Amino acid sequence: MAGAAVPGRLGGRLRWHTAELVERRAESATAATLVFDVDGWPGHLAGQHVDVRLTAEDGYSAQRSYSVASASGGERVELTVQRVADGEVSPYLAEEMAPGDLAELRGPVGGWFVWRTEQTEPVLLVAGGSGLVPLMSMVRTRRAAGSRVPFRLLYSVRGPADRLYAGELARADPGLDVTLLYTRTAPDGLPREPGRLTPEDLVQYGWPADFEPTCYVCGPTGFVEKAATYLVMLGHAPERVRTERFGPTGG
Repeated sequence: MAGAAVPGRLGGRLRWHTAELVERRAESATAATLVFDVDGWPGHLAGQHVDVRLTAEDGYSAQRSYSVASASGGERVELTVQRVADGEVSPYLAEEMAPGDLAELRGPVGGWFVWRTEQTEPVLLVAGGSGLVPLMSMVRTRRAAGSRVPFRLLYSVRGPADRLYAGELARADPGLDVTLLYTRTAPDGLPREPGRLTPEDLVQYGWPADFEPTCYVCGPTGFVEKAATYLVMLGHAPERVRTERFGPTGG
């Protein structure tokens, strides 16, 4: 029955949890990963997101939604936050919040854009910019579970300095194929000229539609709409193309 509440479980997701920052890692010049200890965290699935609320001493509060980057099943929550120019929340999270500082988290949220370890079909991940974050949770969940499900990741990013998780994605991960698609500047020697995602990229580096992969696409709205359109145009069943998009929110 659609929309039916699950007593206890739903209530847990709607409750704000106190979260203490215990670690932060720089991912790029404008993005950082924040690791939180969350009081009473109910756990999450790969691909879900959370609401983050910050409250100032005078009582003013602001909240934003961020995808979870860590693997499912862990007791801690990792968020990778890209600083938004002139943003209200992301500059503090990405640059100022220090270990020991507190925030509030609510969630996890989302039940469609998720990957579960019991899935056996090939997976195609298509990320634009910081849209990589929830897909990274899927990659990490697969690795942590020892899954042999074949993954292919196409990561569209402006240039080498903008890459997230660069070191982790460069390491060998059997069954995971990673392709970087640079849009503005690329390292010397790459055969592909910088440019936006094309249908030819999806043919060359993705899965054929006949393999019936589940496709997860995440990024800015324009990127997601084009990628999803290309996938359907190439024969992928629309119900196998799952999308998550984001746009300007004030950061």
